[in-house]
Amino acid sequence: MTTTQSSPLGQLDKILLATDGSEFSAGAEREAINLASLLGSHLYIMSVVHGFPEEDPVAFQHLIKREEEKANSYMDVVKSKAVEAGVKCEKILRNGQTPYQEIVETAEEQQVDLIIMGRHGKRNMMRLLVGASTAEVIGNAHCSVLVTPRDSQIESKNILLAVDGSPCSDRATTAAISLAKRLNAPITLLSVIYSEHKESRRRDAEMVVERTNKLLEAEGTRVESRIVTGRYAESIVETAQNIGCDLILVGNHGRTGLKKLLLGSVSERVIGLAQCAVLVVKG
Repeated sequence: MTTTQSSPLGQLDKILLATDGSEFSAGAEREAINLASLLGSHLYIMSVVHGFPEEDPVAFQHLIKREEEKANSYMDVVKSKAVEAGVKCEKILRNGQTPYQEIVETAEEQQVDLIIMGRHGKRNMMRLLVGASTAEVIGNAHCSVLVTPRDSQIESKNILLAVDGSPCSDRATTAAISLAKRLNAPITLLSVIYSEHKESRRRDAEMVVERTNKLLEAEGTRVESRIVTGRYAESIVETAQNIGCDLILVGNHGRTGLKKLLLGSVSERVIGLAQCAVLVVKG
């Protein structure tokens, strides 16, 4: 596996849509086509057929072939919609025991700028909601990942950018500027202060917001700034709902193969709770 690094979003020349053909991929398919059409991106449509035991491959050969036919048939439907929208695209079918690894490797092989995936339905356990494969892709991918709930649509109404002054949020800011220009969308800049933090944390938050606000304005971006007190993920999602946001940008703490570093993180909770699309920015 290569270790190619990409700048936050870059030119978005290449987008990888990972779909499993389920109802939970519908939003990701729609937004992948819309973004690729709007930005003139090349779209890769990929699906992973889960591998069967290697000790007796002949016995499972007919099952593998059947699953491959189903995957190809479904990708053909998505490709037809993309071509109809004027998008240049191609299909990629992979076989493997670990779908997330196939997605990450494909993203690196094709040097894509963005991976788009769906999100599972509302459930009690956050891990099931985000989806193990989605969480693993975010944790291991070299590029940013857009997670799209089934019914969400990116309509350029408002982009919510959550910042905390870290290098991660700085990369998210760079990505937000790029997207705001392309989508002609305003940005709501948000910093969250945990309720138990001292007054010094508020001063830090004010400095971060002021610095980021100046940067956004210098780029000609329409921006509104807010500082709220509460739990991080919940406050981000609540603010997004209040302002009618259709896209949330959050930073991720870089690339890691350690699942435990992603599990329970702010980005994962935001993905699980949000009604709109969430872009986890890698750098």
